[in-house]
Amino acid sequence: MQLPHYIYKTNENFLDYEFSSIRPKGHIKKVVRFSQISHNVFNLAFGDLDEETGEISDITVTNNNDSRKVLSTVAATVHDFTLQYPDAWIIAKGSSHSRTRLYRMGITNHWNEINPEFDIFGLKDSTWEPFEMRRDYEAFLVRRK
Repeated sequence: MQLPHYIYKTNENFLDYEFSSIRPKGHIKKVVRFSQISHNVFNLAFGDLDEETGEISDITVTNNNDSRKVLSTVAATVHDFTLQYPDAWIIAKGSSHSRTRLYRMGITNHWNEINPEFDIFGLKDSTWEPFEMRRDYEAFLVRRK
């Protein structure tokens, strides 16, 4: 998937990715963090970096008018991460229903680019099912084919 995205940097184990959202409100440092929660299963955390604490805020509303480019950058980190960890399963969930819906819309809008490389599942009523467009999900599970 070759969508416009921000340039990012990663650490030596490819678990943390950093980039800056650059728009009228200035530079806002963003972090995508992959945390192992069980064998080959990783949680994707994403948000603004609090440089004082090192914590990621996934509830901050940046309103930097670049949400598509930011989400494309997150997708690019997933692509990169799964090249390094090809057997990984990634769980992603927004910090709110509307953010999870935004992820679903991004997957739907780029389905033709995503589907050849990745299997996507959605969590519905405590059950993982193959992703279907226009269906609300509580979370997503992604793996490289």
